[in-house]
Amino acid sequence: MRSIPRAVAVFTSLAALFAPSACKKDEGQKDPAGGPAAAASGDVTVGLDVWNKSCLACHSIGQGDRTGPDLKDVAKRRDNAWLVKWLKDPIGMGQTDPAGKELLAKFKNVPMPNPNLDDAKIAAVLAYIAQESAKAPVAVAEVKPLEGEHFEKAKGIYFNRCAGCHGTLRAGATGPAITPDRTKKIGTTALQTILTNGTPGGMPAWGREGVLTADEITLMATYVQMTPPDPPQLPLEKIKESWKLSVAPDKRPKKPETKKNWQNFFGVILRDAGKVAILDGDTKEMLTTINTGFAVHILRASSSGRYFLAVGRDGKVTMIDLWTETPTVVAQVQGCFDARSVDGSKAKGWEDKVVIEGCYWPPQYVIFDGQTLEPKKVTSVLSAPIDAQEELKEVRVAGIYALHDETMWALNLKESGYVGFVDYSKPDFPMVTKVAAERFLHDGGYDHTKRYLLSAANMKNQMAIIDLKEKKLVAKVETGIKPHPGRGANWEDPEFGWVNGTVHIGEAKFTVYGADPAKHPDKAWKIVRTVPLPAAGGLFVKTHDKSPWVWTDSPLSADEKGPKQICVYEKKTGKMHKCWSPTEKGRMVHFEYDKTGTEVWVSIWDKAGGLIVYDDKTLTEKKRITGDWLVTPTGKFNVWNTANDVY
Repeated sequence: MRSIPRAVAVFTSLAALFAPSACKKDEGQKDPAGGPAAAASGDVTVGLDVWNKSCLACHSIGQGDRTGPDLKDVAKRRDNAWLVKWLKDPIGMGQTDPAGKELLAKFKNVPMPNPNLDDAKIAAVLAYIAQESAKAPVAVAEVKPLEGEHFEKAKGIYFNRCAGCHGTLRAGATGPAITPDRTKKIGTTALQTILTNGTPGGMPAWGREGVLTADEITLMATYVQMTPPDPPQLPLEKIKESWKLSVAPDKRPKKPETKKNWQNFFGVILRDAGKVAILDGDTKEMLTTINTGFAVHILRASSSGRYFLAVGRDGKVTMIDLWTETPTVVAQVQGCFDARSVDGSKAKGWEDKVVIEGCYWPPQYVIFDGQTLEPKKVTSVLSAPIDAQEELKEVRVAGIYALHDETMWALNLKESGYVGFVDYSKPDFPMVTKVAAERFLHDGGYDHTKRYLLSAANMKNQMAIIDLKEKKLVAKVETGIKPHPGRGANWEDPEFGWVNGTVHIGEAKFTVYGADPAKHPDKAWKIVRTVPLPAAGGLFVKTHDKSPWVWTDSPLSADEKGPKQICVYEKKTGKMHKCWSPTEKGRMVHFEYDKTGTEVWVSIWDKAGGLIVYDDKTLTEKKRITGDWLVTPTGKFNVWNTANDVY
């Protein structure tokens, strides 16, 4: 047997690191028959590659248990047939096999997604594990701390690429914790491997895709082994210093100056350019690009639709007036150092009167005047989580949802697991109540009636269902590994009535669950269909009342083909109708309908990106929008659909 260089000699798992759901669980009960000999028959060179891409994120060989178990001498403790069966269907084995059930419970019910390995690769990785099991463990080398410009560069990369999933303090949420007590056990070489190759559980292959250079990967592998720096606070007086009112309300048009169909405008995020482009949805003409700050995350349309509100990862909120001849910035303010959410007031009589921004850091929400963005109030969201007593040091405000029939916003409080309700009709805009839902809430949206909020608790593999009228949790639905629906999709299923669906970051499947408690109470908040997808790494689903389809993406897939694919699910048959790759570069990400519900726009997320417009009925490409201004286009937001929460 050939000897493999110990390039990844540590083999400590990234257990609670970049992809905790990408883990092979264990070997089961002792049964040596056929174990080592059968396992040793594979190509260990191929096995090293499989290990680095599919196993290293959660396992070690001789360094102890992580999120998944230590696999040293696994072939001596379980026969080869069992191991092969497990690698072919780890989720099914975890549900039906006695040893699989026991191991799933032991490792905190964190399932392993199917690694999609053929027989040759399974034999290869088992051979590799057997070879490395015979070697003495190698101690993890001490890391030399970064200083000066290297430290500052790594801190900037972490903020840009990592903090959104792993947290400002690295305590984890959508991605797992990567604090020094864990990362130091792993070591620089293993960390570099994960940063280069990504994981099946949803972490992108930053190195292989060319997002980070080899030198930057080395910096980051060192940085995450260091103690996180203390981030600054941002009080109201500092926020007020950032406020810029470019056009006062009395200087703005009293009616639309533009002759274009402004309700069908699209706001397109140009992520790495720090801009938003406004496009005419009728003509596909780019009207203007607007400097909005670093890495805009979302746009929200005000209740009237007149204003776009952009929020970026630098915490800046930008108000864009769409009634002017050319869309124009009228106000800007920085309420956070890092943010993902913003929304305006939508209750009757309160249209466009107040705006809320939810911070990723500091842990707070900020209220602004709805016409000027003048800062009004800052409120901390720190609390103990729903399952413990000690107050958390980091609680991020994830999704924000403006209720249509009450003067309230619902806030997903990520780390604590609460949905908080802020009443903007009361003095000081207090959080008047909280509903204990599930920890690590992230994205989600309304059901078709807008009575229920369907929120994804990514790291708990669940959708939490909140009754907004009664302010209570009504159900939790375990849909798969790391659900990420975006705002989600509502449609009528021919058998189950109204349903909703989600894709998953960590599992290649589309899950449909009942959402019709009035007419189909026996199926409400229960899984009714599970549809396989060609790749994990899904972020968004989208549909429209007029559409026969539900569109899905997989931009975070670690598979080379996965990020380039689009798949559409057929409502009538309950099956995946078609998957295709319209581009050879970049990632396909995020869908948005035009106002009429007849066209679907999707982004080619790339430095030299583009937009593809499809005829929704025929699934044929109508237009491909290109230009040097299309730098990393990601989310797209139609004015009408966003103002009216059409999804």
